[in-house]
Amino acid sequence: MNILVTGAAGFIGFHICKRLIKNDYFIIGFDNLNNYYSKSLKLARINELKLFAEKENKGFLFIEGDICDVPKLEEIFKKYDPSFVVNMAAQAGVRYSIENPSVYVKSNIVGFANILEIASKNNVKHFIYASSSSVYGGNINTPFSETDGVSHPVNLYAASKRSNELIAHCYSHLYYLPTTGIRFFTVYGPWGRPDMALFLFTRNIIEGKPIKIYNNGNMARSFTYIDDAIESLERIIFKVPSKDSKNENIDNKPDTSWAPFKLLNIGSSHSEPLLDYIKAIENALKKRAERIYLPMQNGEMKVTQSDVKNLEEWIGHHPKTNIQDGIDKFVKWYKDYYKIE
Repeated sequence: MNILVTGAAGFIGFHICKRLIKNDYFIIGFDNLNNYYSKSLKLARINELKLFAEKENKGFLFIEGDICDVPKLEEIFKKYDPSFVVNMAAQAGVRYSIENPSVYVKSNIVGFANILEIASKNNVKHFIYASSSSVYGGNINTPFSETDGVSHPVNLYAASKRSNELIAHCYSHLYYLPTTGIRFFTVYGPWGRPDMALFLFTRNIIEGKPIKIYNNGNMARSFTYIDDAIESLERIIFKVPSKDSKNENIDNKPDTSWAPFKLLNIGSSHSEPLLDYIKAIENALKKRAERIYLPMQNGEMKVTQSDVKNLEEWIGHHPKTNIQDGIDKFVKWYKDYYKIE
């Protein structure tokens, strides 16, 4: 069975590729290898996938390209006929979306619509895509549930991800294309993104540089370890939503539809204070951080917390790794990757 994974050189894309390769699926990895952060890390991830597939005698092919390139996508679908599409390709980053909004419109909306349109014409069994906990925006009641309204995003990244969910529903309704949107909550772990807090904090503490702590540390997140996220994601790929004619008269609740459409949170059910997260990094490094406390940044959310009842009901699994264990594994990877004693 062929599976197309876009954003294969990204953090979550890399990990789901590796899991699917291990489980004997032929994976077509697709990524534009942009320079939002270190291209060398992205290339190292792809090389790791190639070496893993070769060692295990499994199937993996990497194609460099952009989801905004319609002819390239059409060529891939024609040649490899993927049964499933896992779309992890997107321009990431909340703060960067304030500085460079046009990039998000191009990649997260135009590119997303391109691959969804092509998938709808090629008998794809299930289209899975990355949304984000950012869609909960101005919500103040926690934990965040898929039943909550998401009409008040606080940054363009969140708005682009919410638009993905709306566009996907249209395709599920019009063409009966099964789609599932995954609202990821602050995923972290080995091979993580250099622009995220764990990577930045770890690097600065090791190098003896101060770390910047926004809102004076008065923030909390559902930090979600990568292995937990990937276990959930793999199960979701093969749990295909179906058309439900009984729901044709629903009262427009966000989490229900007559179409073969699903939205699911993937996140830890426990919201961890940022200062406790930093303490866990210090514990793993056995070194105290020099701290600079700063005001809240525009576009940020003070607290996120994931309601995982729907996830548990749908696939029988939810994230469980505690932050100290997860951070210990990240720090070990970081030191190995950068050859730090």
